[in-house]
Amino acid sequence: MAKRGKKYVEAAKKVEPGKRYSVREAAELVVATARAKFDETVNAAVRLGVNPAHADQMVRGSVVLPNGLGKSVRVLVFAKGEKEKEALEAGADVIGSDDVVEKIKGGWFEFDRVIATPDMMGAVGKLGKILGPRGLMPNPKVGTVTFDVGRTVQELKAGKVEFRVEKAGIVHCPIGKASFGAEKLMENFIALLEMIIKLKPASSKGIYIRSIAVSTVMGPGIKVDPLAVRAV
Repeated sequence: MAKRGKKYVEAAKKVEPGKRYSVREAAELVVATARAKFDETVNAAVRLGVNPAHADQMVRGSVVLPNGLGKSVRVLVFAKGEKEKEALEAGADVIGSDDVVEKIKGGWFEFDRVIATPDMMGAVGKLGKILGPRGLMPNPKVGTVTFDVGRTVQELKAGKVEFRVEKAGIVHCPIGKASFGAEKLMENFIALLEMIIKLKPASSKGIYIRSIAVSTVMGPGIKVDPLAVRAV
């Protein structure tokens, strides 16, 4: 068993073993357990009652967090003509087409999110094996393959995050920084949970949200009462 550091041990003392907290209590506690010298990212983990092996039970989506993620997002847009201009005016960091495809093939990755207009997917599709494993491939299901380039760029810059359920039935997603404070973290957390609930597959039977936890990247997990989420 790995030995925990002193800061982790001290932070863990604030979390009552076995207790499931309300959303507000969890947000307050995750801030209180942030002990690292840097501004820690706060992550949420939601275990769902779905079987991702079945296509009709795959939970995948995106949500604009009300308070963003606390970091700048470099957006790459594949577009031509008027849509190229629209992306530029919206604040895209890099705009291109075939030239950028070749650049990425050569090992260039100075971007965090990728948007493509539908007419560019023929060229972008060549990057599937490169962008896919990195979670960067544009996808219409999460709104990154679109002609509404300007709005999408603005949303990504503002803190739009993508999420998908993993093989174990868990959704992992960042909800901000510890420096946000409890109120802003709670708002982001609720926005994520609302979207996950909205995306519940019709074929999912029984309890949909099995368990929830939040933590900083260096801190202990804090369990959230799924029933408390319904109340919120």
